Amino acid sequence: MTKTVDLISPIDGSVYLTRDVLTQDAALAAAQRAKEAQAAWVARPVSDRIAMVRKAAEIIGTQQDRMTTEIAHQMGRPIRYGGEFGGFNERLTYMADVAEDALAPMEIEDSDQFRRLIKRVPWGTVMVIAPWNYPYMTAINTVAPALIAGNTVILKHAGQTLKVGEHLAEAFHDAGIPKDVFQNLVLDHDTTSALLSSKAVDFVNFTGSVGGGQAIERAAAGTFMPVSTELGGKDPGYVRADADLDAAVDTLLDGAMFNAGQCCCGIERIYVHENLYDQFVEKAVAWVNAQTLGNPLDPDTTMGPMAHKRFAAEVRAQIDEAVAQGAKAHIDTMPADDGGAYLTPQILTNVTHDMRVMRDESFGPVVGIMPVKDDTEAIQLMNDSQFGLTASIWSKDATKAEEIADQIETGTVFLNRCDYLDPALCWTGCKDTGRGQGLSKLAYQALTRPKSYHLKKA
Repeated sequence: MTKTVDLISPIDGSVYLTRDVLTQDAALAAAQRAKEAQAAWVARPVSDRIAMVRKAAEIIGTQQDRMTTEIAHQMGRPIRYGGEFGGFNERLTYMADVAEDALAPMEIEDSDQFRRLIKRVPWGTVMVIAPWNYPYMTAINTVAPALIAGNTVILKHAGQTLKVGEHLAEAFHDAGIPKDVFQNLVLDHDTTSALLSSKAVDFVNFTGSVGGGQAIERAAAGTFMPVSTELGGKDPGYVRADADLDAAVDTLLDGAMFNAGQCCCGIERIYVHENLYDQFVEKAVAWVNAQTLGNPLDPDTTMGPMAHKRFAAEVRAQIDEAVAQGAKAHIDTMPADDGGAYLTPQILTNVTHDMRVMRDESFGPVVGIMPVKDDTEAIQLMNDSQFGLTASIWSKDATKAEEIADQIETGTVFLNRCDYLDPALCWTGCKDTGRGQGLSKLAYQALTRPKSYHLKKA
C-alpha cells in the first residue's frame, strides 16, 4: 500500500494536496542516479552551472503570483507581502556573483620545479532538508551554491510546503539543469534516515528543530558525512538608553511578529533599559494592536494563521503558563482568533527566565519584554539561552555596540536592525542552534572539500 502525506492548509483546515511518499528502494535508486549524474555535472564549466542557476531564478521571477498564493495556502503568510522572490533572488544572485572567486584554486607555487595548489572539489550529492517557514529562501541558501559548486542535489521539503519543492524543481529543470542533478523527493523520516546511514548522499543540510537536528546527526553517525544544521533560536533584542525608541519599537516588533512569528531569527526576547522601558512597552502594545489577524488571502490582513494548529497550541501553552506564573498579557483576544491556527499576537511583561516563554523557542507571535539596568545585565540575559542564532542591539554608539556584540554568544549580531540574512555574511549559529555555514563565500567552503596538489615537474 502506497504511503501518502496530506498537506493541511492553515486557512481553513482543509486538505490542500496529497502526495505519495517515495519508498525506500525508490529513494535509494534516486540517490544512485544523482551519484551517477554528478561527474558529468561537475565537468561542465562553472560558468555554465552559474548561468543555469540564474536562469531558474528568472523563471521563478515570472511566477511570483503563483509563489505568493501557494505560500498563503500552504503556511498562511498574507498575500499582501508578495511571496519571497526578493530575498530568494538576492541570495541566489549573490552566491552566483561570488562563485568563481570562491571556488578558485589557492595557488601556492608555480615554478620551474613545482606546482602546488589547493582546489575546492564538490562532495558529490548534497541533501537539503528544508523548512516550511521561509520555504523558498531557506532552500535556496544551499541549493544554489551546492549546484554551482558541482554537487548534485536532493531536496526534501517540509510536508507543509510540498508545492515549493515542486516549483523549484520545475524551474531548475526548465533552466536546463538535468533531472537527476536536481531532484525533489517526498520522503518520510525513516527513508531520510536510511539515505544518510547508508551513505547514499555525501552531505546533508538540515534546517528545523533541535530534535530534528539530533535525529539527523544520529542517522549520519559513523558515516563521516558533513552535517550542517540550523536549529532555530530564542533571539534577543537589547534597547540601550541612547536608542532611537520609535525605530527600535517598529523594527523589533516587526521582527517578532512578521510571518506570525515563525522566523528562525525572529525576535523572541526584548530587554529594554529601564529609562525607556515604560515608553517602549506602551508603543509596542499600540504597534501590535494595529495589526489585522485574518485570512491570508485578504489583502487587508497583516497577520495570517500559524502554519498548523499544533504550532499555535504550543505558543498558547507558553503564554498561558507565563500568565499563570505572574506575567502580564497586554493584547486582548482578536476577533479572528479561533483557538486553532489563528492566534492573537501577544506581548508579555513581568516575565522571567524561569518561564518557558523566555527559554524555549516559541516560533510564534509572542514576545516577552524585560527592563534592564545596564549593559552588563543585558549581556547576561541575552547569553542566558540554549540557543545562539542572532542578537540585535539598539544604540547610537556603534563602538560600544560592537564591544557588547563581542560578548554575546551568537552567530550574527545586528545593530539597529534584525531578522535579515545578508548573503555576503555567513549564516551560522552556536550552542543548540547547531553548526553550519551558509551564504557568503564560506558556504562554498562548506559545500566542497579541499584537495591538495603537489606536482613535481619533470
